[in-house]
Amino acid sequence: MVTEEPLEIRLGYGSTADRQQLSLSVTMRTPGHDEELTIGFLFSEGIIQAASDLLSVKYCEDLGKSEQKENVMRAELAPHIVLDSALFKRNFYTTSSCGVCGKASIDQVRVTCASIVDNLMHVDISVLYQLPQRLTEAQLVFKHTGGLHAAALFDLQGELHFFREDVGRHNALDKVLGHLLLTERTLAHHSVLLLSGRISFELVQKAARAGIPILAAIGAPSSLAVELGDELGMTLIGFLKHDKCNVYTHEGRVRG
Repeated sequence: MVTEEPLEIRLGYGSTADRQQLSLSVTMRTPGHDEELTIGFLFSEGIIQAASDLLSVKYCEDLGKSEQKENVMRAELAPHIVLDSALFKRNFYTTSSCGVCGKASIDQVRVTCASIVDNLMHVDISVLYQLPQRLTEAQLVFKHTGGLHAAALFDLQGELHFFREDVGRHNALDKVLGHLLLTERTLAHHSVLLLSGRISFELVQKAARAGIPILAAIGAPSSLAVELGDELGMTLIGFLKHDKCNVYTHEGRVRG
């Protein structure tokens, strides 16, 4: 069976002389790559813009007797990061099935994303057809459990850069984003992101934050996902299989 455990994300922020702490979020996740998950979540929520906005991300040492170290991450924001704590008074609460649960209002669902203007790059449709099988072959844990979502980054020739798995769809993508911020963020600008499930509004937003131009999924997109993808200049592909797919937005990046 797939492991599912809570992860609390705590923030340290403020000037060097006056550090404050905020419990930001609790998410149900599959343990592993927790540093990437934390960084990706902070980035996709617009709290940080780069890994350099963080002093450290590590398991919290200052815990009560009932708390487990491996289930609490503390991220220390650099002093220059201004955090509006009023924005988070409700606290985030995300489950493994929903990435927008706990949002206080629809306005807070939207995070600032720049439009993707690179319309010169393209991927052959024959390459896209190969991606689901390549991801399946790489998902060893999924083969044994059948209970994990995956997010994978491929180059335009169909070679797998890396992937992450999690019981939550949004967690898997946050782990991918966290890895990008820690390694080579510009890799996202010339890649195809493949999701093992469906495409929701928030998953499009997370991908757009990283500048990923092509987002494909084995499942269906929602209406809001398609609207946002079209608005931001992203190519959205759903129902991707070995011999067919639907291209919903900015189809010029798909050839063949």
